[in-house]
Amino acid sequence: MDLHGISIVVPVYRSTNSLFELVRRIDKTFAAGTDYEVILVDDGSPAETWRVVTQICEDNVKVRGLRLSRNFGQHSALVAGIRSATFPITVTLDDDLQNPPEEIPNLIGMLQAEDLDLVYGVPRRVEQSVHRRVAGRLTRSALKSGLGVDVAPNVSSFRAFRTRLRDAFANDLGSNVSLDALLTWGGARFGSVAVQHDARGEGTSNFTFVKLMRFAIDTTTGYSTLPLQAASILGFATAAFGLAVLIFVVARPLLTGDSVPGFPFLAATIAIFSGVQLVTLGIIGEYLARMHFRIMGKPTYIVSATAGTDLPTHGVPE
Repeated sequence: MDLHGISIVVPVYRSTNSLFELVRRIDKTFAAGTDYEVILVDDGSPAETWRVVTQICEDNVKVRGLRLSRNFGQHSALVAGIRSATFPITVTLDDDLQNPPEEIPNLIGMLQAEDLDLVYGVPRRVEQSVHRRVAGRLTRSALKSGLGVDVAPNVSSFRAFRTRLRDAFANDLGSNVSLDALLTWGGARFGSVAVQHDARGEGTSNFTFVKLMRFAIDTTTGYSTLPLQAASILGFATAAFGLAVLIFVVARPLLTGDSVPGFPFLAATIAIFSGVQLVTLGIIGEYLARMHFRIMGKPTYIVSATAGTDLPTHGVPE
């Protein structure tokens, strides 16, 4: 297995102590002479985090740092780091030590052995709270439903992929990007491998249940027309229901001589149709909002500072 030419991208947010340990374990994982780089992307953290990043860059020539002007979100930070990668294979992992760097060779081994475009590291056992696991499953289900990616249930932040996949999203992307959706634009051969998943090294997760649900909505409305199709089906279904109600209202007095109860029946019918209208308007509103921000030209990220010695630019072969 050839482990030469690896760019390791780590989105960083409010991390301090874990970064030293993470970089130390990455250095230990690869044998002397292995050509690799570590790109730490500070996603608008407090000043102390950037001081730690610059200190690591000063102590280790393999490490480079990017500082974003504000918090753009994990996936935007990843895009910034991936666009700065200089080697043929890129690996992404979290900054909290939940993704063991020692597992990177396993991801790359499968990527090369199976001639895949992308490999996800799937935890053998997840060290997360119940609500976080539930939210994660719902998010992956949304990704599978919206994008039709069979490997979506195995999506994780621990990835190894061919750097050339970034060519598919080289243009401006606007805000609220989904890296996993973008990677499907450039490749079709995806896989997964079981890896160790450890407890967090420090702090708590910034991804709450609400944020994960918001991310799922952004992904499906940003990269798929499935919600609009669902709204159309819902509209046809309620129209059919309305027709059935009309037939019932007209036919019952003719067949039985009894009239339909007035207020309860009318109130229930109005509530159903009003709910469907609001849901449909909400879905259309999500798409209009994304078009609005895209027209505004809101940037995916802005790099305000860099740290570390720039490594020589390497070609990224097919």
